[in-house]
Amino acid sequence: MTVAPFHPGERAVQARAGVLDSADHVGRSVRSTVPPVAAAFLADRRMLVLGAADGAGRLWATLLTGPAGFVTAPDEHTLAVAARPGPGDPLAEALAGPAKVGTLALDPAGRRRMRVNGRSRPHGGGLLVDADQVYANCPRYIQRRRTLEPAGPASGPVPARGPAVRGTSLTADQQSRLGAADTFFVATADGRGDADASHRGGNPGFLEVLGPDRLRWPEYPGNTMFMTLGNLEVNPAAGLLLPDWAGGAALLLSGTARTVHGNPSGGTAVEFAVTDVVDLPGASPLRWSDPEYSPANPPVEH
Repeated sequence: MTVAPFHPGERAVQARAGVLDSADHVGRSVRSTVPPVAAAFLADRRMLVLGAADGAGRLWATLLTGPAGFVTAPDEHTLAVAARPGPGDPLAEALAGPAKVGTLALDPAGRRRMRVNGRSRPHGGGLLVDADQVYANCPRYIQRRRTLEPAGPASGPVPARGPAVRGTSLTADQQSRLGAADTFFVATADGRGDADASHRGGNPGFLEVLGPDRLRWPEYPGNTMFMTLGNLEVNPAAGLLLPDWAGGAALLLSGTARTVHGNPSGGTAVEFAVTDVVDLPGASPLRWSDPEYSPANPPVEH
């Protein structure tokens, strides 16, 4: 079943960009149910990005992993995830109860992704998500990666999950990791707190580190729905996830973001102010091959 997907913030950004008609057309693909083809896609995934707010209202994006089949659609209205955030994850407590969540399932090898947004509740050691919005995204800006199995000399040992390292600004090492990134994920929410998780990709350096508490990235042309920028139009809270594809760590940031028009590189950009940092060693057992950069990636210009 299709739904009317856009709130006033998204409509405002679409109108400013002059793409209302295009957004209406693309928006017809947004459903409130999980079709069979989407269920099959989800069942093959080994990673799921999840965005939600913690008890203090701060937004975070985090990473859940498991064997193929850990994400399923037991019926067309429900997403079942056989995982929850572990100790030290800033969303562990929030997801122990009902929460508004945005999820993104990514297939780096096939350059495919889809989003399921809704309301989650704990179920055993995992989650059940009642779906409100279900839709796929185009393959642009996804770097192709393949999982390396089994863990060994080619992929490195799988470290145990270490204690979370917390801060309120970025260390020099964290700044270096962010500046070399080709992929990250961003969680946002609308004025009602309905959450969304989205992918951002580009050549290394597209995520610009402006200082220990400020980042900037360009908003490359997308599907014209402007769900992330639409959320930021009405709610500046945001969370970023930077996965370590080779080593399994995850860097989680929370803060606020604003859209910048006519940025130094031209076009639209987002500036992110860091307020909280959580570094999770050993967050994922998955190891991935070196990236094959997307041919859609624009050159990086600072």
